[in-house]
Amino acid sequence: MIWEVAKEEEGQRLDKYLSEQKDHDFSRSYLGKCIQEGCVSVNGEKAKASLKVKAGDRIDFDIPEQKDPEVLPEAIPLDIVYEDDDLLVVNKERGMVVHPAAGHYSGTLVNAVLAHAGSSLSSINGVNRPGIVHRIDKDTTGLLLICKNDLSHQSLAKQLEEHSITRRYHALVFGKIKEEDGIISAPIGRDEKDRKKQAISYKHGKEALTHYKVLERFSDSTLVECRLETGRTHQIRVHMKSIGHPLLGDPVYGLKNRKDGISGQALHAMILGFQHPRTGEYMEFSAPYPADFQALLEKLRKK
Repeated sequence: MIWEVAKEEEGQRLDKYLSEQKDHDFSRSYLGKCIQEGCVSVNGEKAKASLKVKAGDRIDFDIPEQKDPEVLPEAIPLDIVYEDDDLLVVNKERGMVVHPAAGHYSGTLVNAVLAHAGSSLSSINGVNRPGIVHRIDKDTTGLLLICKNDLSHQSLAKQLEEHSITRRYHALVFGKIKEEDGIISAPIGRDEKDRKKQAISYKHGKEALTHYKVLERFSDSTLVECRLETGRTHQIRVHMKSIGHPLLGDPVYGLKNRKDGISGQALHAMILGFQHPRTGEYMEFSAPYPADFQALLEKLRKK
């Protein structure tokens, strides 16, 4: 990767300059390590992370080859809602990462599914994401599809692309929503100020559409059902925040000083429906609220 320092960027430390470039996802600490290992040069010479860049400087970043560790089966209990020769529907618990990635190469849903299904998983998404056709966030609970072969993966991926899969989430959000239902249509992309977050972005974002309806109102919060037409990263969390109703318990997009006694966003993938890839039959499943979501719901009702 190659960059040329603009006049308004002059004076920044090299590691900070690199971390703020928008065409990669590397953290500042990782970039600092790469600089230390000699992977970054300024005007053809190796440089230190503390170097202050100047306007017109040419910066070359030779990205080191990354070798992910082998993903191994782990005997982790799974809440299996449905299973046949083509697919699995599982109810994911809070705190479980869906597939291995940097910092999470064990304890993931994929590790658990490998132990359960062995080699009987689709190969389309490679060795780190066998069987994974869609995902939900680490602290979001609820229903997920796992594909046992490439036929089911191709069929379900097409249904996702065509927005024909039913995905309904229940969420507890801050504030009283006045209307009974609504549609949020706003593109979502990476937050330009914080690369670990998503944000509404009309310049760089991708189309995102969320339908919501009120299920129950409380003194200072609301239970809503959200139906997704698109599946952008953090879509419901970003969209609900954008209309002034962030999710309770959300550590990234929620209210910083509010304590609701739930460790993560109050978001549950409640209903999942799709056409079976082999039979064409429409199938729909639901999962009950996890204990902490239910406890918060009861607390709000009493309040």
